[in-house]
Amino acid sequence: MTRLTLRDLTCRFGTFTAVDGVNLALEQGEFVSLLGPSGCGKTTTLRMIAGLLDPTEGTIEMDGQLISSPASALPPEKRNMSMIFQSYAIWPNMTVAQNVGFGLEVRRLPRREIDAKVRQILDVVRMAHLRDRYPAELSGGQQQRVALARAIVVQPAVLLLDEPLSNLDANLREEMRYEIRRLHDEFHITTVYVTHDQAEAMVTSDRIAVMNQGRIEQVDEPRALYARPRTRFVAGFIGRTNFLDGEVRGEEVVFDHFSIKLSRFADPATLCGRVSFSLRPQSIHLHRQPAAASGDTCVIAGHVVQRAYLGEHWDYAVRPRESALQLRVTARPHEVFAVDEPVWLELDPRQMAHIV
Repeated sequence: MTRLTLRDLTCRFGTFTAVDGVNLALEQGEFVSLLGPSGCGKTTTLRMIAGLLDPTEGTIEMDGQLISSPASALPPEKRNMSMIFQSYAIWPNMTVAQNVGFGLEVRRLPRREIDAKVRQILDVVRMAHLRDRYPAELSGGQQQRVALARAIVVQPAVLLLDEPLSNLDANLREEMRYEIRRLHDEFHITTVYVTHDQAEAMVTSDRIAVMNQGRIEQVDEPRALYARPRTRFVAGFIGRTNFLDGEVRGEEVVFDHFSIKLSRFADPATLCGRVSFSLRPQSIHLHRQPAAASGDTCVIAGHVVQRAYLGEHWDYAVRPRESALQLRVTARPHEVFAVDEPVWLELDPRQMAHIV
């Protein structure tokens, strides 16, 4: 069942178009991230969903009912949504328990029911032992848990999160990614999550919508988005990659001083003329001798031009023989090659994603 639908959603500020014809549908209980660089329109989109901004064009529907259009908009307080901001916005003069129960107080629930709900949600977010502390006595991660508890306890139809982990240090960010996903798996609230951090989006999301210059370039599950990006922007924004530009000539795709048979690619019928591919560094394997012949992979001679040891893996830069192309290769810690050492690159053309 579709919970939230954005149709041709557009927002302009004067002559500047911040969001340009966005279409997106979220199913009941789905977690979708809006991912992109600063200024791509993701927060503006979230604010329109929340009712804090009205669309210039297009509509927003929830459960089949129109809640936003240029002609009319349902006020934020009537949308049954909770929103968490970067600053958490928890009340400094209230204890943890009072902050969490505030939304229930506003809804005039009976005191006994409020106490029970607050107790339950504080147990879920592992903050019951800190219920009587004030925000100034909490760490950043603990404050974030309070904000999550306060947003979830009112059982909203939709949960909106605007870069909620940006104020935390690296270790806490990593911990809270998994915490947010754990809470989603427990409550199954339809969630829209805004972030510029691809790792956050990959860990938390059922699907990711990658935005660029006000538009959605691709919406997909994290694994599909990483393995099969459709555009150069998506391929470059989601992880590290190698871009290979070539040309289809007869039965081959010709690159810079090497070629690959057209039949070895995943969708050879779609390839013609000038073509571009994204190839992830971990999809290339290095050998000191030519690898055994295979119908699936191809082997290219080259040499190492740079290397860096990063503990969990080696990061190599390898140049195919006589080529100006430089390929990044990720190798396991025991796969040690010296700079200027001749190597053979083994790659599977089926893992080369055709991009536009």
